[in-house]
Amino acid sequence: MIANAYDWDEELPAETEDEVYRALLRALRRKQGFGLFFVQCSTSQGNKVVANLRRDLSGQRIQSLHLEGEVTALYDPVAELWQQEPFDLLVIEGLQASLYAYEDTKRFSGWSSSDIYNYSWKGVPQLLNHLNQRRELFRNDFPARFVFLVPSFVVDYFVQRAADFLDWRSGLFRFPPDQRELLMDAERFALEGGYTEYLTLTNEARRKKILELKSLQEICPDSERKAKLLFEIGLLFFAEEDNENALTSWDKALDIKPDNHTTLFFRGIALDNLGRKKEAIASYDKGLEFNPGNHHHIWTLRGVALFALERYVEAIASYDKAIQFKPDDHETWHKRGLALTYLRLYQEALMSYDKALKIKPNFASAYYNKACCYGLQKNTDLAIETLKQAITLDSKYRELAKNDSDFDSIREDERFQALIKE
Repeated sequence: MIANAYDWDEELPAETEDEVYRALLRALRRKQGFGLFFVQCSTSQGNKVVANLRRDLSGQRIQSLHLEGEVTALYDPVAELWQQEPFDLLVIEGLQASLYAYEDTKRFSGWSSSDIYNYSWKGVPQLLNHLNQRRELFRNDFPARFVFLVPSFVVDYFVQRAADFLDWRSGLFRFPPDQRELLMDAERFALEGGYTEYLTLTNEARRKKILELKSLQEICPDSERKAKLLFEIGLLFFAEEDNENALTSWDKALDIKPDNHTTLFFRGIALDNLGRKKEAIASYDKGLEFNPGNHHHIWTLRGVALFALERYVEAIASYDKAIQFKPDDHETWHKRGLALTYLRLYQEALMSYDKALKIKPNFASAYYNKACCYGLQKNTDLAIETLKQAITLDSKYRELAKNDSDFDSIREDERFQALIKE
């Protein structure tokens, strides 16, 4: 697709790769002196563009500049090339690397609309700020044509944060995606992904991957792969503890494939993290409706959300379902005991804590809450004895014991006072 200063947002019919290239070639031949040309393409398409320009403009002086890593200024390396040998056309690649490190990359990846259009110099990546401020120098000092080979998200950056520089463009040329290459990339990204892997990445590496996947999913023709890419983008945001953007990505994935239980489960976790407990439960329920298999962890998380809403009976039922699938989950037995304690079903709660302790004998939290349960039953001796075991395993329970209101009934007992002073 080809665009210029007058039809930036106009939808034009899709064109072939050859047609877009010929339009670029015509524009470069017509333009004399300074001009900016943005070519939105894949890496392989960009390589072909450079080779074809050298062939078709063989009488002109063509140079290439490949930017490595984050670059904060472009004028100096261009001036250095110019001093070595003036050029008629300079092809610039690698501009996107200077945006991967930008701290607001995730905001500009398109998922959050807040502040995107509030133009200010404060939010501009250093390189784009530099281009905005040096545009007259580029025009005056280098009477040549500049061709920027970029992925789609870079154009979005220029629209939002380097509009002054972009307004001087002589054209924007969008190459149609190579369908075979596109599907291969989508498959590769989907196979390489995974939450555990994303946790090990640096923030910059995660942002780079988010932008790459976003560009890919926007043009991916296969709905299954598109939904998968959106799911992976959500996981990357989730690995950064950015629940809002993760949620938006997963909602987009569910618009395409609403019956994907894994997406619904992760969506529920993000909603829970955001404090939207009722919506989280609904998302868990929808996922379990589509796939009611052995998802003990989801039943446990569902129980936790119900507990937070003080729906203790329903929470216990959810924990029971989790235990059906995984009877040796000490955490679920413990959480079940807490819910029973809040219902004042102390004997059943104690049985649940004992189950947890049988599975994990050094489980300090279970000893502490079991001690609380004894205290609420006015069973001071057992409360003190059990609390002592909790403190032996984890000293933090000494301070909790001094302050926890559950111990009002036993705190004044002299044996208890002696224990916490030890």
